Amino acid sequence: MSVFERYLTLWVALAMLAGIAIGVMAPVLVETIAAAEVASVNLVVAVLIWAMVYPMMVGVDPRSLRDVVKQPKGLGITLAVNWLIKPFTMAALGVLFFEVVFADLIAPEDAQQYIAGLILLGAAPCTAMVFVWSQLTRGDESYTLLQVSVNDVVMVFAFAPIVAFLLGVTDIAVPWETLVLSVVLFVALPLAAGLWTRAQLGSPKRIVAFRDRVKPWGVVGLIATVVILFGLQGQVILDRPQVIALIAVPILIQSYGIFALAYAAAWALRVPHRIAAPCALIGTSNFFELAVAVAISLFGLDSGAALATVVGVLVEVPVMLSLVAFANRTRAGFA
Repeated sequence: MSVFERYLTLWVALAMLAGIAIGVMAPVLVETIAAAEVASVNLVVAVLIWAMVYPMMVGVDPRSLRDVVKQPKGLGITLAVNWLIKPFTMAALGVLFFEVVFADLIAPEDAQQYIAGLILLGAAPCTAMVFVWSQLTRGDESYTLLQVSVNDVVMVFAFAPIVAFLLGVTDIAVPWETLVLSVVLFVALPLAAGLWTRAQLGSPKRIVAFRDRVKPWGVVGLIATVVILFGLQGQVILDRPQVIALIAVPILIQSYGIFALAYAAAWALRVPHRIAAPCALIGTSNFFELAVAVAISLFGLDSGAALATVVGVLVEVPVMLSLVAFANRTRAGFA
């Protein structure tokens, strides 16, 4: 492992602090980065995520895609957790904490907004960053691509009905531009670039050597992304630390609970670790661009729902790194 990978948690912690500091001391710079946005997708962050995804796409062997259908269990777990369990447990946790546990700490109207934001997060499983987490756990590139692709197709049809049902709102305007642009930027283009690179390199030995050279840049991209994400929300973190901490509680419970459920199911069904780890991480991670965009369109930029989706962004990276570390430590327990 490179020095970046070996001490990744430390670099991310420093990046979080650096991001908050930049957000407070250089607001003009942060505003400029925030303005570089198309269909609720920040283009600066998109470039960095693209850099993180590309090394894994280089490892996707088109010939192996024929074999992934021979391992249906991992895909089944992913779909069951993402669409039959996760949205509903997130809604239940939101109600439990903001209508019962934290009822004396938060006004009822704010509580409903936070619950709405949590529901949007729960109904939007990850599209892009799961490639990064899969790479860090040495996941099967081709199978991860299959899981994400099928998940995206299901999201097109299931996101709006599930959100409408849980929110009790019938007029859900899905931001198709955000959904389509994210799939193109974070799946289609990196995959095309990866396949083109493989064709140019030719031999498997050269492909492996090239991937090893570019892989560290994916970690650098992750660290830079954390700096920007925390920079964009630095002032919010300092202005409303108590509220952010309260919103983070159900998100943390949901994240670790969903991972434990999917990971345990994969272990019980004897799914290989290279498939089990990404399978569990997809449901844990969130498609925050979509969740934030819908929260803003439904409830407004300054709403509690939008704030809750943003807290999901802030919580995700450290949580996912801890789960990546756990998955790597427990690799030997899988078939």
